[in-house]
Amino acid sequence: MENFRKLGIIEPILKSIEDEGFEIPTEIQEKSIPLILEGKDVIAGSATGSGKTLAFASGIIRDTEKGKGIHALILTPTRELAEQVSGALRDFSKYKYLRIVSIYGGVSINPQFNQLRTADIVVGTPGRLLDHIERRTIDLRKVKILVLDEADRMLDMGFIDDVKRIIQQCPRERQTLLFSATISREISLLAGKYMNSPVEVSAESYVDAKKLIQNYYEVSDNLKFSLLVHLLKKEEKGLVMIFCNTRKNTDFIAKNLESAGVNATAIHGGLTQARRTSIMKHFHTQEVYVLVCTDVAARGLDIKGVSHIYNYDIPNDSKEYVHRIGRTARAGKEGKAVNILARRDHDNFRRVMRDNDVKIAREETPKMEQVKIRWNEKPARFQPRRERRPYYGRRN
Repeated sequence: MENFRKLGIIEPILKSIEDEGFEIPTEIQEKSIPLILEGKDVIAGSATGSGKTLAFASGIIRDTEKGKGIHALILTPTRELAEQVSGALRDFSKYKYLRIVSIYGGVSINPQFNQLRTADIVVGTPGRLLDHIERRTIDLRKVKILVLDEADRMLDMGFIDDVKRIIQQCPRERQTLLFSATISREISLLAGKYMNSPVEVSAESYVDAKKLIQNYYEVSDNLKFSLLVHLLKKEEKGLVMIFCNTRKNTDFIAKNLESAGVNATAIHGGLTQARRTSIMKHFHTQEVYVLVCTDVAARGLDIKGVSHIYNYDIPNDSKEYVHRIGRTARAGKEGKAVNILARRDHDNFRRVMRDNDVKIAREETPKMEQVKIRWNEKPARFQPRRERRPYYGRRN
């Protein structure tokens, strides 16, 4: 606890940190918390799961007075991240008794009106926050600290104009904190326009590369799902995330895994917020150990104990591959990223290998039984190639 105290964190937060069982600060906490507590604008290169919430919470909770209006606003790209951040803020502020409200779409806006009247801290997604701004049901004139959490994700999701409109509603005299896994040119331009002499810090990847095994299998189209089932049933593992590129394939894979005796569920943007919250609760408590998801649905989710990532579909955007595999091999624990390649996946996989500095070993396809597939929910059809693409890397 002394290591946290040396960073300048106030006693009520230190007490909550002790309750949570944290022993030593993460790299991003050590680098950013002293700057944040000095009141400086900070650009922090930090991925989900690196401890960044405590970093900005340390300043927000210290400087927020209960019942004096909204003193802090945190923008997040997704509903799940808004809930996650607000939950963490409640835990860290429990000895200061602040009113923290999460604001996002997909649920009724009416209960949020009353919640905002007494809010001290607001965590929200850009779309719903703009709704409240246009309805004049949120007052941002007293905001002292503005946080842009996972700023790169917000830009990737097309929220840049919404974010700018929201920033313009906040006082010019404020502290601005920007957290992003990558610092792109667009992020730098945003910071240059809306931040005051920001200090830039970064942490090494939270993923331990020495603990992460990456491999791929080449398989015929008709055995792709069978190989997935074979691997899931063969290896001992903790929590598993399986990535698909479309909602349709996500539902298709999850339903067929259940039929094959694998305890799986799907999560994607087409589900209601209540259903998504329920799914994540079951996954966190390990009542379900396989989560089949799209990239959009998984953004911002900080799930501990993920031992395996399966790319059933290789992502169209090579950057997404890095985000996917970054959900395992965290905090010194071992993890595995498995890519299952049918003919339709080779172009995307070649792009991943070209654009990212990753070593992915080829594995021999094991003998397996073909699993019967229910075709009432068909995945998207793809045009077959005329020629077979070569394998990638050295055969062992």
